[in-house]
Amino acid sequence: MVRRIIQIDKEKCNGCGLCAAACHEGAIGMVNGKAVLMRDDYCDGLGDCLPTCPTGAITFVEREAAAYDEEAVELNKKKAEAPIQSQLRQWPVQIKLVSVKAPYFDQADLLIAADCSAYAYGDFHQKFLKGKVVLVGCPKLDQVDYSEKLTEIIMNNAIQSITVVRMEVPCCGGLEHAALRALEDSGKEIPCDVVTISVDGNIL
Repeated sequence: MVRRIIQIDKEKCNGCGLCAAACHEGAIGMVNGKAVLMRDDYCDGLGDCLPTCPTGAITFVEREAAAYDEEAVELNKKKAEAPIQSQLRQWPVQIKLVSVKAPYFDQADLLIAADCSAYAYGDFHQKFLKGKVVLVGCPKLDQVDYSEKLTEIIMNNAIQSITVVRMEVPCCGGLEHAALRALEDSGKEIPCDVVTISVDGNIL
């Protein structure tokens, strides 16, 4: 059917996210720092998002589009309101507190994360923590080199993979360095990835 629906100019969009917050139907999402109309059938064509856009990137157009599906929108709202399940599998999580021979390290995919990363990246549990054993720390606050303890953990356990999630700030370099040094000192060949999160919550 041909109906009135919004159109978003990506060139004008500055990524502020105000339109996504104003869209009560959840039709607009943020993808790679730009607003995107996620589903035609979620857009009611009333345009609550238009006045919130500071750059004039959103306009109305008449085009072929799926009919507005109020039932699907309500179902989506209920899903969005549902509590997010924690993916934490063990306790404690602080590098300084864990035992190097804790049973949960056996055959584990290890996540070594900066304290701040879980607060900066909104989907941390699903994106990084799910299915992993996590160790968190902050070299600046703890004022310690974690490499010795991390080496013991890697040497004493059958670690399957290592993921380091750090912030872009310089002090997080200490966490990355400690993890990579520990892997090298362990003498083991284990797949290792380093992910950097920006202070505004994006993966760099």
